[in-house]
Amino acid sequence: MSDTAATAPLLSVERVSRNFGGLVAVSDFSLTVSSGELVGLIGPNGAGKTTAFNLITGVYKPNAGEIRMSGRRIDGSPPNQINRSGIARTFQNIRLFANLSVLDNVVVGLNRPAERGLLGTVLRTPGFARARAAAEAEGVDLLRTLGLADKAHFVARNLPYGDQRRLEIARALATGPRVLLLDEPAAGMNPQEKADLMGLIRFIRDRFGVGILLIEHDMKLVMNVCERITVLDHGETIAVGGAAEIQANPKVIEAYLGEPV
Repeated sequence: MSDTAATAPLLSVERVSRNFGGLVAVSDFSLTVSSGELVGLIGPNGAGKTTAFNLITGVYKPNAGEIRMSGRRIDGSPPNQINRSGIARTFQNIRLFANLSVLDNVVVGLNRPAERGLLGTVLRTPGFARARAAAEAEGVDLLRTLGLADKAHFVARNLPYGDQRRLEIARALATGPRVLLLDEPAAGMNPQEKADLMGLIRFIRDRFGVGILLIEHDMKLVMNVCERITVLDHGETIAVGGAAEIQANPKVIEAYLGEPV
């Protein structure tokens, strides 16, 4: 493999824009995420961060620009196809299957083809049983990796808040992503849970070899975890750089404080 191929980004967002009527939510937005890279996307409330995630994951279609995964265009594709291309996400507001078990939430993410067959599901054929057993074994292994194996048979809604966040990440990882998008994973966490989350994000990057794109308001977490940070304000990119560079950037300070430095 050439050096160029080895360092080429997995996810490439190229000059993407999206407007809703007269409101420009994201304008001329570009970003890359490579394998094993930790990238932050920050900005004040309403800056366009979640819109950017929704564009990458197919919830919205860009009005302009291109999004590529492993060199192939994915903009305009439905979310299920984008997930199969190697992108998974979590949500700012936890979206677990609250009444299912912890294990079943992960098995859903594994998305076994044999379990989708209506006849096999209804009749509980031997093929279905084998596929289900294999999915459960893989799900337990993933839960063990993320420290949740002892709670595999808990009902998801009964988990502590921090564990619910961890479970949502486990379900996203179950789809086998190469790029993982985390939308404010520290929201609602206490200081100890946030400290644990920092370690978890690094662990996931190292254990699974994924690139991670992180939206987060907790600046301590972002500055300690992310290797490169993009800052949005009113849909426009105002800064890109490392933690120290971003913290000292006058435009970033003005965007957060609401006044010139």
